[in-house]
Amino acid sequence: MTATGTFGLSSEARNLHWLLGNLVEEVPGVRSVAVVSSDGLLLLSSDPAHNAAPATTPRQDGPRGSSADLATIVSGIGSLTIGAAKLMDGGGVKQTMVAMEEGSLFVMSISDGSLLGVHATADCDMSVVAYHMALFVGRAGHVLTPEVRSELRKSLESAK
Repeated sequence: MTATGTFGLSSEARNLHWLLGNLVEEVPGVRSVAVVSSDGLLLLSSDPAHNAAPATTPRQDGPRGSSADLATIVSGIGSLTIGAAKLMDGGGVKQTMVAMEEGSLFVMSISDGSLLGVHATADCDMSVVAYHMALFVGRAGHVLTPEVRSELRKSLESAK
């Protein structure tokens, strides 16, 4: 895999950034988005401060704290629900949704064990958010190879 483009990212990594930007910009009510690896590390974020590639700007204020905080929450919820599914013989976890008074949090599994987390407004259309998350997962799942995950981690580290 060769790194190309203005920011030195491969076409696969740039495509993931583009998909994430589309999710943030096109889906009403989305505040922030994070993609977390199976080991809990932030890979992609809608927070411009955490991206080496062209940043997307959330339409509304995201949760307090950084995208690293969102990644931690997404990783924790993912781990908790996977454990619960195992205890209940429920099979794999597809999606988790937490409805709060002032917002919603969605966590969806990506085929490689990574997780997609979306923080949205309380009045968002949950079915629209879930649909667009499923589109992201379907398009990103085959692209998140170990090489691309490593590249995304390195780009986040260099952006700090």
